Amino acid sequence: MARSAPSTAPALKLTDLERRSSIALATLFAARMLGLFLLTPIFAVAARALIGGNDPVRVGLALGAYGLTQAVMQIPLGMASDRYGRRPIIVFGMLLFVIGGVVCALTDSVDWVTVGRVIQGLGAVSAAITAWIADATRPEVRTRAMAMVGGSIGISFALSLVLSPLLVGEFGLSGLFWAISLLGFVCLLIAMFFVPDVPKSEADIVQATPRDVLGHRDLLRLNFGVFCLHFILMALFMVAPGLLGRLGGFDSGSLWQVYLPVILASFVLMVPAVFYTETRKVHKPALEWAVLGLAVVLGALPWLMNSFTLVVVALIGFFVCFNILEALQPSLVSRVAPPAYKGLALGFYNTAQSLGVFAGGVLGGVLVRTSGPSMVFWVSAMLAVVWLYTARGFKEIRTGH
Repeated sequence: MARSAPSTAPALKLTDLERRSSIALATLFAARMLGLFLLTPIFAVAARALIGGNDPVRVGLALGAYGLTQAVMQIPLGMASDRYGRRPIIVFGMLLFVIGGVVCALTDSVDWVTVGRVIQGLGAVSAAITAWIADATRPEVRTRAMAMVGGSIGISFALSLVLSPLLVGEFGLSGLFWAISLLGFVCLLIAMFFVPDVPKSEADIVQATPRDVLGHRDLLRLNFGVFCLHFILMALFMVAPGLLGRLGGFDSGSLWQVYLPVILASFVLMVPAVFYTETRKVHKPALEWAVLGLAVVLGALPWLMNSFTLVVVALIGFFVCFNILEALQPSLVSRVAPPAYKGLALGFYNTAQSLGVFAGGVLGGVLVRTSGPSMVFWVSAMLAVVWLYTARGFKEIRTGH
């Protein structure tokens, strides 16, 4: 540890145990997030087949309900995993996820979908998975392992954009929920049998208090940022499926024909930006430019929403910014947080993300019902502007690990 300079190559290489643990946990996280995301791109349209599905507020509540219970349970289950072990807590959480998915699959009411999503959210295991990664990796390579998980979120959402309409078109909304439950069962198997046993790390998770995190201004800025990002995402998808259907004549089963080229184009444009950010160490400017891009796209959408082509171009711009921020922000938490409470900091970060999901779904539905789709875009754009203002206040973003 005293000689970090000469050990560049060996110190930064993941051991076999670290590699296997990181890949298994990133896969578990990705499959779970895919199960949560699958409903987002299609539900605002597909819910019309359910009892109560024509009420935007009830649809928004069903869409974002899991975020509220995740936010409430994230820290308690993370602490329980410190006491009882990562594996049993994650297995318990994934059982709840499967049960919630089955409840959704068996109902024809949007209110019971809300109940099922609440049950899914009770299995909030993101903090426990993150802590398990911390247990399995040395500090020298931990940021790389965390980046696998951070990247898996963007990949999961990209897959959900394409798979969700295909599944609904082929099997209906009930079939989509059965697929979500199956993903939960896959996660259960990964947690039980495929993640290697590792000794639990106490230093990064336990020796800190919530006051440490809540008193760290840069971490608060990142927590506010992920809240805004997922609020905007959920609010946008209260409007986007219906808007694309109206302008392009797409039904819920064919929306993948729009989502696929949008997500492919956004990834092609996003990768050079992320590569440039990492190689040039320009994390703060990249964060600011991506948030500014969100504000511009969202502010322009009310003027573009009568043109299918311009809406698609705007969605590509949105997802370029979204994917950059989704990859960048967890990495920044890992860079900014002092080692003594990195695990707890990521727990609060996950909680803020879940609150954004809930607030975006519910308030997006309220805005659609009371003021129409344009107001969703305006409110989201204003939130992005506030986020930009807070992001400019970063004092330091370390480029090391």
